[in-house]
Formats: sequence, C-alpha cells, structure tokens
Amino acid sequence: MPNLDWLPRTILAAAKPRDLRSGEVLFRQGDAASAIFRVEEGRIRMVRYTVDDHVAVLQTVGKGEMLAEAAFFSKTYHCDAIAAVASRVRVYPKAVVLRALKSDSGVALSFISSLTRQVQDLRTRLEQRNIRSARERVTQFLRLSADTRDGSVHIHGTLKELAGEMGLSHEALYRTLAALESEHTIARKKDRIVLVGAKFV
Repeated sequence: MPNLDWLPRTILAAAKPRDLRSGEVLFRQGDAASAIFRVEEGRIRMVRYTVDDHVAVLQTVGKGEMLAEAAFFSKTYHCDAIAAVASRVRVYPKAVVLRALKSDSGVALSFISSLTRQVQDLRTRLEQRNIRSARERVTQFLRLSADTRDGSVHIHGTLKELAGEMGLSHEALYRTLAALESEHTIARKKDRIVLVGAKFV
C-alpha cells in the first residue's frame, strides 16, 4: 500500500507522532474524522463489530502504510483502529492535507493514484473472500502475495490476524496451512511462508 511521501515536505515535517500501547485505540467508529495516519512502527488493526459482537478484521496496516484516507470525505471514521502491538503513528491533520490537495494539482493526482491502488487491492481481497473453499482461498492469497523472486510471503502480525483478514476462522487457516505443509506445497518459516516449487510469469 502506498505511503504519504507525495505530500509536501512542510506537511510531512509538521505532522505529529503518537505512540500507542498494544490494544490501545487510535480512533473509534463514529469519532469525528480529524486526521489521517501513517504507521511508523508496529501494526494497526482496522475492525468492525457484528450484531453479535464478533470482531471482523477489515485490514491490518503495517509500517510505512497509511490509514483512514476515507476521513477526507467523511465526517466520522467508519471503523475502529486498534494497535495490534505497541505502535507509533504519525498524525496528519485533515484540514492541513486538504489544503494541500486543493492548492496543488500534482499532490491531488498523487493522492488519487494512491486511492486507485487501494481500490484494486480491495477488489482482490473481496474476490478472495468469495472463494468458498478455505484451501483455495489460502492458496490464492499466497500466490497473489508471494515475492516472485523466491515465492515467499512475509507474514505481518499473527496468523489469527491473517485469518480475520481472509474471512476465515483461525482454526480453518491453521488446518489448511498444516495440510499444505504436509503435502510440501509450502514451507513455513518464523515470519514467512514459502511456496515450494511455485513458478511466476
């Protein structure tokens, strides 16, 4: 996902850092949308709650990535943002960034480009969630996420968080990975999964 390097240096320099403890809330659904953020360290989970109070993980945002861009076009945030681990974010006030977008067409076009890439990423995730088979869903995710040089997929956060992003129970993800590993389709490392013998065009 794109970062905020397209912003003018004055805004990048003026943004304030904020440290979060593991489990600390950055913002809640319904809070006034006053800023966008960039993760400098750690991971932030974007979550919503179902009617039966089940947590649905929409996305986990990692180092160098931005979040809450929809705040530009909304009065309130649409989900909760919670630190998955001890994290640091940089806070960019909404009003300041909006002025830059309105006054500089180059900045505005770069922002549009970043949103376009996010829409493409969202479509891919939605397509994956429509795959009913857990095995096919996991395999599709690994193939789309793998580094084409060595077939490795770096895992940010826990497998439980990954399962939430994929729309699977963590038990289903664990079983699927165990089956793929026993078949030597994948090799599991400390922080990554390697597709064995995969070929990329």
